[in-house]
Order: sequence, then C-alpha cells, then structure tokens
Amino acid sequence: MTDLRADCSRCVGLCCVAPAFAASADFAVDKPAGQPCRHLGGDHRCTIHDRLRERGFPGCTVYDCFGAGQQVTQVTFGGRTDWRRTPAMLTVFPVVRQLHELLWYLAEALELPAAAPLHDSLRVARSTVEALAAGTPEELAALDGDAVRDRVNALLREASALARAGRRGRDPSRDLVGRDLRRIDLRCASLRGALLLGADLRGSNLSGADVTGADLRGADLRGADLRGTIFLTQAQLDSATGDAATRIPPKLTRPAHWISRRHPGSR
Repeated sequence: MTDLRADCSRCVGLCCVAPAFAASADFAVDKPAGQPCRHLGGDHRCTIHDRLRERGFPGCTVYDCFGAGQQVTQVTFGGRTDWRRTPAMLTVFPVVRQLHELLWYLAEALELPAAAPLHDSLRVARSTVEALAAGTPEELAALDGDAVRDRVNALLREASALARAGRRGRDPSRDLVGRDLRRIDLRCASLRGALLLGADLRGSNLSGADVTGADLRGADLRGADLRGTIFLTQAQLDSATGDAATRIPPKLTRPAHWISRRHPGSR
C-alpha cells in the first residue's frame, strides 16, 4: 500500500516550490509556481515552521501532499535532492499528489460497510491508481490526471450514496459561508464541495455526512461530532476551529491550535 502520510524528512521541500499562492488571509505574500518560498532554507526545510500562523502563513499549516513529496523524491526520481537540476520534479509533484489524494479517498471508501457492493471495483481502482503513481517521470508528466480523477470520483460518489442511503431531508446548498448551521440536521448530508468558511457548526452531528472537498476554513466545530463523517481529511480539520469536546475519527489528529477547553454548549 502506498504511504499516504507526508514525511518531510524524505522530501526536498517540493510543496514549498511547486505550487503558486497569492497574498491573502492564508499567505502573507505572492509566490509564483516553480519559485521557492522565501522561507525555504538550504536544508529544504521551512525556517518558520513553528511560527507559520503568526507570520501570516496559515495556508501552509493545512496543506497535505498525502505522501507525494517523498514518493517523487525517493521513488520517482531515485533520491535526487536538487529540484533546480531536475525541474521535472516540480512538474510531476502535483500529478502524484492528485493521485495520492485519490488513493486516500479510495482507502476510506473501502472502509464503508454499506459500500460493500462496490468494494471489488474500488480495489481495482486503487490498484490502477497505485500503478499510475509509481510510473516514470515521463509517464506521469503525460498523464491526464483530471480524467483519472473523474473516473475515480464516479465510484466515490456511488460509495457515498450507499453509505448515506435512507437519510431524510434535503441536502443544504453549496454556499454556506458564515451560516449558522446549528439547528440543521446534517447527518448523512452531502456537503461535497460545500463552502463552509466561517460556518457555525458548534455541537452539530455530522455523522454520515460526505465532506469531500468541503472548504472548512474557519468553520467552528467546537463540540461537533465528526466521528462518522465520510471522507474527512486532516487538512480540513487543521483549517477549522475546534476544542476538546470536538469528537474526531480515531485515524485523524486533533490540531494543536484548537482550543483546549470545552465551550458552554458542549455535551
């Protein structure tokens, strides 16, 4: 099974070079794609890693390469350590990251008991994507990643539908920015791609809700129950606000920046 957890010690800072970002609430400055961040040190490590939020780079703290960094560095390019002499590393990195993210979702789907009728198809898809991610630099550069994503997403949607079958009520809209959602039943709701920036989800039960690609930046999850949420990623948790009463899936880690006390409405 492909390692889908980032190991920065086995990478050469590819996430600090390959992506572009614009000055915003998430990043203090502009950075074009292919140019190293000003805070990337000569040892391929971030020089302000322990101060990213206070220095205006919260976007960096919620980025997850799903293990693509070490895959590209150690496997695709055989341990090369200089992306300047091997610029193809920067071209291949986002492709492998997309494939690894799909592998993470496929692994999650295979853990859904209700999706058992699709498990064989999901395993085939996982094997196919793993083979693609292990390709040569030339094969990866030529890969149509969007087409692969579309095929896999069709399966993931089916798995989600099976897992959420029998729920009552209608799904909420996609634009939920800043909304107070505490009185809305979100159990088994489809929140795929929903904009939940700054949404108030305190004490909400999101069991069975599909949050694939949902933007949870600044969402208030204090006291919320996320234990049965479908396709919830560590990056989504890291981008939100929670507390000691927020219940999360056992495979995810409670973010260090979350408030350590319970809010008054916690159960």
